[in-house]
Amino acid sequence: MTTSTYTVTGMTCAHCVGAVREEVGRIPGVTDVAVDLASGLVTITSERPVDTEDVRAMVDEAGYELAS
Repeated sequence: MTTSTYTVTGMTCAHCVGAVREEVGRIPGVTDVAVDLASGLVTITSERPVDTEDVRAMVDEAGYELAS
């Protein structure tokens, strides 16, 4: 298992958290997505390392932005 942490900007409520969790969870190999609203941290657990651009695309799909 691999764990990666990213910072997502623009989340303001529980709905935002759910949207990010759902979209990022669609990345093949992802087994868990933990989102901390206060800090904007998104921790992804996966079977293998995930590509940052895949994460960026899914966060964008949810309507938020991956901090660079």
